[in-house]
Amino acid sequence: MDAQLIAFTGVAAGMVALPGADFTVVVRNALASRTAGLATALGVAGGLLVHTALAVAGLAAVLVTMPVLFRTVQLLGGAYVLYLGISALYAIRRRPSQDSSGSPSGMREDEPGRPVTGEFGRALRQGFLTNALNPKAPVLFLSLLPQFVPHGQPPLPRTLLLAALVVVLALIWFPAVALLVDRLGRWLRRPRTARAIEGGSGVALTGLGLALVSGPLLR
Repeated sequence: MDAQLIAFTGVAAGMVALPGADFTVVVRNALASRTAGLATALGVAGGLLVHTALAVAGLAAVLVTMPVLFRTVQLLGGAYVLYLGISALYAIRRRPSQDSSGSPSGMREDEPGRPVTGEFGRALRQGFLTNALNPKAPVLFLSLLPQFVPHGQPPLPRTLLLAALVVVLALIWFPAVALLVDRLGRWLRRPRTARAIEGGSGVALTGLGLALVSGPLLR
């Protein structure tokens, strides 16, 4: 057994599962529907694929060593997360406590055979941008991946394997979160519970966005 690979799997799993903006967005969208939750999860994995590809190509090093470029990415990521947080808080104010069916307005379980127009693409885009614009990810991957390349081995094949493993873990974890939220959907979609979760996610995303925009997390 490859002890370093096993150790990396544990570290990477913890890193992927660590609650952050991507986790919050997956939960929030999964409350809207299973389709939105799974699409967001796939988008998050797509964002991780971008970061791992950059790390493998060495471009992450360029990003880290160029403060202006790094700060630009940080501001873009923070602004987008802040936008999601404010949107979530605003949605609470304009959403009725219940719709005519007795469930939170705008939050429903998927109906078999009935596609939700535009929902999949919108959620996929949200998940992708939330993760791809995370400025901390290049630093994490750039510092993490080389630590698990055995001395004397060609770095490229090993780094590709580690990067692929991170994406696979994301493809397991985030859809699992979305499906769990959907399974608990009847309770989670109760008006009072849904509004509390929406409010909590809005506050969390707004706080994360403000922290990224102000920049102290990475100094």
